Amino acid sequence: MKLDEKVALVTGAGTGVGAATAVLLAKKGCRVAVNYRRSGEEAAEVVAAVEETGGEAFAFQADVASDNEARALIDAAIDKFGRLDLLVNNAGTTEFIPFDDLDAVGDDVWQRLYQVNVVGAFHCARAAAKVMRDTCGTDGAEIVNVGSIAGLKATGSCIPYAASKAALHNLTVALARTLAPDRIRVNAVAPGFITGRWLEGGLGEHYESTKAAFEKAMPLGAVCTPADVAVAILSLVEGSDLVTGQILACDAGMSLAEPVQV
Repeated sequence: MKLDEKVALVTGAGTGVGAATAVLLAKKGCRVAVNYRRSGEEAAEVVAAVEETGGEAFAFQADVASDNEARALIDAAIDKFGRLDLLVNNAGTTEFIPFDDLDAVGDDVWQRLYQVNVVGAFHCARAAAKVMRDTCGTDGAEIVNVGSIAGLKATGSCIPYAASKAALHNLTVALARTLAPDRIRVNAVAPGFITGRWLEGGLGEHYESTKAAFEKAMPLGAVCTPADVAVAILSLVEGSDLVTGQILACDAGMSLAEPVQV
């Protein structure tokens, strides 16, 4: 897809991967809807960063776990820009619970992580597909879900998170098959360890040592930054229009490495 003059919506775009993706898409010529749930100040900074590059963006608060709010988010993008060509389902959440602490995983954790990470992506994709059919015509449209290497290797912050990302990968394939007749491609990226606030907060004092252990173990000797994942997302969007239903690992070879001991 050629991105100049296209319209993109990025969920969870106030920080991290979402913020980096929104700015990168704007630099490529997209007008961007910046979704956030709690990071209002940060989302405003993303909009300002887009505008500094000469781009156009606006921020909209919505919890994608709510179908009504997800629909309102899509409507806001259409009201502002008149079309929607690209949806990046980046919004997500987790809890940091050791895999062997099974009793710490309550039903509330399962329900909240699944509702945001899987059902929220479905809410947005369903609402977006309806307007994409009407506004994109023969040019087609794209949806990129932000999964995780945790969904491929059953690792990560907790068992429910890994399971929810595996479900998101499965949803990606199901939507790709379902929406192909409408010329809507659906793919996902599966990042590994990503530097930034999420893991810094979750790992606390163990963040630097864990990061160093991952860097040492990775075949490419590095871990992801939000910008790295944004570029991977862009590669799916700007690449061949015949790629759909694929899960692209962006993990410095983490999927090839032995388990990391920290």
